[in-house]
Amino acid sequence: MNRYPTNLRIKKYSQSGFTLIELLVVMVIIGLLAALVVPKFFGHVDKAMQQDAQAQIELLGQALDLYRLENHKYPSTDEGLEKIASYLKKEVPKDPWGNNYTYTSPGEHGDYDLVSFGADSVEGGEDTNKDIVSWK
Repeated sequence: MNRYPTNLRIKKYSQSGFTLIELLVVMVIIGLLAALVVPKFFGHVDKAMQQDAQAQIELLGQALDLYRLENHKYPSTDEGLEKIASYLKKEVPKDPWGNNYTYTSPGEHGDYDLVSFGADSVEGGEDTNKDIVSWK
């Protein structure tokens, strides 16, 4: 007969840790969550880059207006945006995709046109490839 009652027996060996199946289940859950979250996150990044380009175009437009106030005209297309560098705190920026802004004066839509051709760097496009322009 045992000296200890059944409910007071002490286990000599205890097992701890996770089984392979438990680890696989957790990895599948993490993979599913990543598949749902990552595309939404990158959609926000693209939208933020477009908003950044629009803000830069507006700032360049303000510098162009200051240039016009002092010189009574906008820089010509040949002179380009480098002519307004002294009106900016930093050098003339590139668009968020690393390309130069396209500047035309006189423009088709006003005194000047400033354009970023978006992620594809080609005129036209939709979504992330959409052109960001100064006249809208």
